[in-house]
Amino acid sequence: MIRTFFIGLTVFLFCSNAVSGYKNTLPNNKFGIHLAQPQSEDIAKAAKLVNSQGGKWGYITLVMQEDDRDAGKWQEIFNKLRELKLIPIVRLATKPEGANWRRPEEKDADAWVIFLNSLNWVVENRYVVLFNEPNHASEWGGTVDAIDYAKVSKTLAQKLKKSNSDYVLMLGGLDASAPSNKPLYEDEAVFLTQIVTEITARDFNQLFDGLASHSYPNPGFLGSPWGSGRGSVRTYQWELELLRLLGVKELPVFISETGWNGRAIARELVADNFQAAFTNIWLPDDRVAAVTPFILNYQSEPFLQFSWLQPGGEGVYPEYERVEGMSKLAGNPIIREKGSIAFDLPHELVAESSYHLFFRLANVGQAIWSHDDGYRVALEGIDESNSLVSYLPTIKPLQQQESDFFFQTSTKTGSKKVKFILYKDDQPIIESRQWQFQVVPLPALQIQTKLFPKIKSTGDNFQIQIYNNKEELIYQEENVVLKNGRGILPSVRNVALNQSYRVVLLKEKYLPTQIFISFQKGENIAKFRAMLPFDPDGDGTFKLADLAYLLKNLSLLSLFLP
Repeated sequence: MIRTFFIGLTVFLFCSNAVSGYKNTLPNNKFGIHLAQPQSEDIAKAAKLVNSQGGKWGYITLVMQEDDRDAGKWQEIFNKLRELKLIPIVRLATKPEGANWRRPEEKDADAWVIFLNSLNWVVENRYVVLFNEPNHASEWGGTVDAIDYAKVSKTLAQKLKKSNSDYVLMLGGLDASAPSNKPLYEDEAVFLTQIVTEITARDFNQLFDGLASHSYPNPGFLGSPWGSGRGSVRTYQWELELLRLLGVKELPVFISETGWNGRAIARELVADNFQAAFTNIWLPDDRVAAVTPFILNYQSEPFLQFSWLQPGGEGVYPEYERVEGMSKLAGNPIIREKGSIAFDLPHELVAESSYHLFFRLANVGQAIWSHDDGYRVALEGIDESNSLVSYLPTIKPLQQQESDFFFQTSTKTGSKKVKFILYKDDQPIIESRQWQFQVVPLPALQIQTKLFPKIKSTGDNFQIQIYNNKEELIYQEENVVLKNGRGILPSVRNVALNQSYRVVLLKEKYLPTQIFISFQKGENIAKFRAMLPFDPDGDGTFKLADLAYLLKNLSLLSLFLP
């Protein structure tokens, strides 16, 4: 009786093409590809395939085995996906045991939760598929067991959801063409009904957010791209209707596997079929969120006929070229932005001055900050005509980087309040604390020195240079006059009060002398050591060549007279 019910249900659903109300709320590039191994070369070829022709943020399905939970390795993979703008769909797997995959257990859940949470994911949505085709005995320890699969999946889903609400969880894709032949196989309608019954529709709707579908064109992976219902490229429609009848909400569809047998039909026909399916079925259907055909690169049996790369991995089959040439959308997934803008800036600047100042950005979110991707820093509280922030350097997650800005004060004194804001496409995402400072009148600088061995230290060709802590020349005054070893600069620009500066005093034929000074309001005193006439050739140092120069220019001996 139960078997009769499922046969009738299968016939009904095969003919059903119910329209869904699901809409992708953000621009979404549905194109994707399935990888056997996340090798760097294959990831790069995947990006070239799915992000071509205007596309960004296509999808990539990856298999993560329990004996390959290496945080360093997988974080590096995620970072590569981030750079290439690829969204991972992670299918969990155990490990092979003979001809079968080890059957997962409920106690395995904690290890998965800890590991998956240790990674900085590429985008906000953490797409995770719980294992693979469990209605095959070989995928479930040698015996099909829908109830056990339901219990394991529910426990894992509950713990993942409790740990982080960003997980988008899906049951493992099922083989819609499998017969009911336990313990080796189970019909998908029977299997899926048992799962939902065990989990309950209410809990299912709370725990699972998407449908991973293996919408293969059967029989023999040779079906028409225009086929419909179960066992076709529209298998997902049949699955959605079955789930609806079981009380499950409508789910976005991730076709994580599909494809044609390239050994049984010409590869050009495979390319035609993919183009037809994408153009006429998957792309127009708002219920479909992603399509990742099986498989980019597989160089041996049993899946050689599905590989999109030719033997050796160098050349590509026509389906790769055809899909690569199709127009795509620039996806815009939600990416968690988190970070800080820190600074240690002076609190007293002087009027009529120019400054080159620095701040530090720390990125602890998911995005790569760069000017090319629409990120920029602006100053709030300062007229844009008086400031210029440098182009943002590329800052990857968990990196810090110094950046700089140029700023001018006017003749007007008084207090100012400024904030640094990081923008993405003109939307503010991170804001600094307030930088509060005073603009005060220009300080003066009194210069004191002696010209060795002169009794009177007087002259009109002294030069002052002032350097900041980055060794940038920020102020220079020439033809400074000293009388009796004293001179005055009534207005020193471009300095900040209470900051250390290197002040250099120069005079032709004399060795330079310097001191460090922290400017204060009003008059400041720079008392230099006596200047020595030991640089007749004017290169800033004293050496034997200076003696030779002096002997050739005897008139310079007057420098040594009191």
